[in-house]
Amino acid sequence: MSTTEKDCPPVNTDPSQDNLLWLELWRGHQTDFHQSEVNPLLSRFWRPPENGRDSHVLVPLCGKSLDMLWLAAQGHRVTGVEISPVAVKAFFKENNLKAKKSRQGNFTCWRCGPISILCGDFFGLKKHQLGKIDRVFDRAALTALPQSIRDQYVGHLARLIDHSTHVFLLTTEDIGNSDPQRSDCVDPELLGLYTPQFDISLTHTESAGTTAAVGTEQAFHTEHKVYQLELSGS
Repeated sequence: MSTTEKDCPPVNTDPSQDNLLWLELWRGHQTDFHQSEVNPLLSRFWRPPENGRDSHVLVPLCGKSLDMLWLAAQGHRVTGVEISPVAVKAFFKENNLKAKKSRQGNFTCWRCGPISILCGDFFGLKKHQLGKIDRVFDRAALTALPQSIRDQYVGHLARLIDHSTHVFLLTTEDIGNSDPQRSDCVDPELLGLYTPQFDISLTHTESAGTTAAVGTEQAFHTEHKVYQLELSGS
């Protein structure tokens, strides 16, 4: 689905093993995946929930994403979830925010104004620790996980939200130029992962250019897509 996927053995279905790799990447400052600006698709296509600006937005596997600042500036209460204390500390320090820390179950909660980040394992998060979530902003969180545990991520996300919760999902998809998949189609992996529990619709696609073939690898083009999801039966 994306060129930023980790090269992890498919037999590993233990999220704790992936956690160790993720923590090591942040400790070693191997964070090329971090985007130094707000995602333009977020600012262009985000629509406030029906209950208005004063809503609660969940950002899973948030890292130190600047998108959280943008969401807070729209009047939302933002809760990120991130396992790396290095990433959480960097978010507040680099944005000149003075956070207060407190314990919340197995998490350390860093809070400043409308932004809170729960530092701990996403898979250990309970619904009562979040309260009601109006929207989820997911900026390709799946690409931070090996394929073997992506279904666990989707299932756990479904348990944390209600049928009234809308999920705003951004993806970056590399599609081989000779592949039959069309630009206006939902990515097959997303269909397989989400449709058992979610209704999913593709609302925007734009191309980011083509990469020429190298050696035995075929040429491909990169597409940025915006998806909207709700729990099935909403």
